[in-house]
Amino acid sequence: MPKLQRKKEEGNNGSPAWMVTFSDLMTLLLVFFVLLYSFSVMDIEKFEGFMSAFQAQLGVLDGGKTINDESLVARGNIAQRFNPSLQNFNKVMGEMSTYIEQEGLNDRVEMELTERGLVVRLTGQVLYDVGKAELKVGGKNLLDEIAKLLKDIPNDIMVEGHTDNWPINNADFPSNWELSTTRATNVVRYFMENTAIEPSRLMAAGYSEYRPLFENDTVEHRAKNRRIEIVILNTLHNTDLEGR
Repeated sequence: MPKLQRKKEEGNNGSPAWMVTFSDLMTLLLVFFVLLYSFSVMDIEKFEGFMSAFQAQLGVLDGGKTINDESLVARGNIAQRFNPSLQNFNKVMGEMSTYIEQEGLNDRVEMELTERGLVVRLTGQVLYDVGKAELKVGGKNLLDEIAKLLKDIPNDIMVEGHTDNWPINNADFPSNWELSTTRATNVVRYFMENTAIEPSRLMAAGYSEYRPLFENDTVEHRAKNRRIEIVILNTLHNTDLEGR
């Protein structure tokens, strides 16, 4: 009986040996994903969701350390140093936000950080009259301010035109395809002819009514869908290809 009792007591000492290997594996995985994160454009919502799920898995290990807010901020700073696009986006967003507040344009100009890059979204009424593609004077002033922020960063720029689903059919625009494309190219042409943005960085596209933000079921939603999106892309402009 004493011999059996001693074996039982020895079996309760410490965690199983495999836990050490498992702990090392979890640590290596954490380091791997943090490195991936530091070289990517930071998406706060996705990263926080990932970390919550990852920490839940690490919860099976007693005494494990969690990642606090300070460490997330530190890693964000590291990501900015390694990712020039993120630095450019933060600069544009900060200065553009100030301008939007000063001019009272909060309901007409929006910004969104996406996987493609930074989207500056301008409702159609800021730049154009309904059914028209000629830039309004106030719209030109807004484009001038945007150009000041974009001229010194190396990212490519895509200008995209969007309409609502209200049909148009006249001598100038047989359909919303022509209207959306003409609006986008007019913005690009304005940038080329009146600002210091390098023309080779600019692109234009029209999507007609087929990429709406909302259902076209109210006057307000239609107005939101009629828009120009200036997308500062993640890609940096390759000057080596110029002149080829």
